[in-house]
Amino acid sequence: MTHQRSLNLNVGINTTGYLGNAWRYRSGSRADINDPAYYTRLTQLAHRGRFDAVFFSDHPALMTDPKARPFHTLDPLILSAVLTAQVPDIGVVVTASSTYNSPYNFARRTQSVDITSGGRLIINIVSSFNPAVAANFGNAPLPPRHERYAKAQEFLDVCKALWNSWDEERDGEVPPELFWDASSAHAIDHEGAFYSVKGPLNVPRGPQGHPVIAQAGASEGGIDLAGRHGEIIYCNVLSRSAGQAFGKKVRDRAATYGRDPNSIKIVPGLVPIIADSREEALRKHELFSGAGSEDGLLKRFATDHGFDLTTFDPDAVLDAERFVPDPNRVLAVGMGLGLSDLLGHEKLTAREAVRRSEGAHRLLLGTPEEIADGLIDLWADGTVDGYTIQPPRAPDDIELFVDKVVPILQDRGVYRRDYAGDTVRERYGLPLPPAEAAPSGLKRGAA
Repeated sequence: MTHQRSLNLNVGINTTGYLGNAWRYRSGSRADINDPAYYTRLTQLAHRGRFDAVFFSDHPALMTDPKARPFHTLDPLILSAVLTAQVPDIGVVVTASSTYNSPYNFARRTQSVDITSGGRLIINIVSSFNPAVAANFGNAPLPPRHERYAKAQEFLDVCKALWNSWDEERDGEVPPELFWDASSAHAIDHEGAFYSVKGPLNVPRGPQGHPVIAQAGASEGGIDLAGRHGEIIYCNVLSRSAGQAFGKKVRDRAATYGRDPNSIKIVPGLVPIIADSREEALRKHELFSGAGSEDGLLKRFATDHGFDLTTFDPDAVLDAERFVPDPNRVLAVGMGLGLSDLLGHEKLTAREAVRRSEGAHRLLLGTPEEIADGLIDLWADGTVDGYTIQPPRAPDDIELFVDKVVPILQDRGVYRRDYAGDTVRERYGLPLPPAEAAPSGLKRGAA
């Protein structure tokens, strides 16, 4: 498959936008977050901006803090079926837990959506890290991190075998008295540490071979999962040098599994704050973040990272080691690595650092031209392959990006003016999975 390199863009459309406090400054009502028509409008807006996909994170637990807003409501896989039926071309990234799904049901549902959408599904596999999620799936506590990642590896091994277990294109000459060639399907006969699955799947191989696999972990377990299975890597890259180091680590790990390192696309999160001037963008950042001022941002930074406010110096160079997350913490390790990686490559003060990231992702502040410059900067030399735009407010900041930034990217020749190719796999320049390939360790038998 030939593929001319261009900037890939996804856009997050969870509820009211990415930043928790920005909902006060958005257009729309509280009822939007449970209204399918609202998500359809956002997807249509993203389609106008020629985004590769709309991105849904997910967390199957309702966080009931009255001062916050629900960030995850409707099941994203079900919503993806609605959206792809109503909006052409654009893909959907659906987040799902490998810890709290069964491989057969998951493989069946996702392959079904990929077929009905014509090859527009991306699945973002997470292992779940919140005890509140575990409490919704039985009495067992959240498994330890190493077990969750081991289970995720086997989960995807089984899904890949199932997605490939009925390939109609292998049908031979079918006699007129028979409906089909049953030899085109085969059992996978999987017996593993976590799953026992016979197969085959009762949904055939889809237009993409199987849905594109995204992965979001940057811990050691996450890197290994990305290297073995990931095709699109959602991460937090805050600088060029840190991004290059991360990309090399993931691609080197992929090579140890016999994969082509070029089959991995780095598409980190990015929070754009777009205004008519940089000064206006700085004020919008302070407002949307909930901090209210630069002093508020610095106070939040100091409190979040355990500094003594009475001695905290916002203009002292920060020590990267102080910000390395505990690898055994309950919260996601990967999302906490962005700041320590940034500080390991650049000497920054807190006053500088608070303007480099927001919500753990790279922050871009400024005019549409400055935002476009920042996007192109890390893409042009291959540090990243694209971005998952996380707008502070939905729909307002999606509309600003589509109307103000996208035309600049198009005029500079780095971004499409129309969709090309039928599937998101094609648009990302990803190879079609081999029809006969079976993950290592899985046994195949006759159906």
